[in-house]
Amino acid sequence: MILYNITINVTPDIEQDFITWMKSVHIPEVLETGIFQDHKFYRLLHESEDGSVNYCIQYFTESIEQMMEYEKKHAGMLRAKTQERYRDKAVAFRTLLETI
Repeated sequence: MILYNITINVTPDIEQDFITWMKSVHIPEVLETGIFQDHKFYRLLHESEDGSVNYCIQYFTESIEQMMEYEKKHAGMLRAKTQERYRDKAVAFRTLLETI
């Protein structure tokens, strides 16, 4: 199992819009690709000095080949939509993890 983890630093002025948009638009679009079987959406429980909040979205897929298919066919367009909507008010850091 491959876990695709995206941690996003969000400024307070867009936080509620970000949550709503992720739940109603972005996450469903990612899942509609057929690459991922499940997802989780978390808020990190720590305070940032600048008042920003961190969210974590985790997507689960069966293989690294499926993940590479997502990167090749879908990731660019979906990332661009988020970037266009939030610019520098939502900054993402991505990691891939493998179940041992």
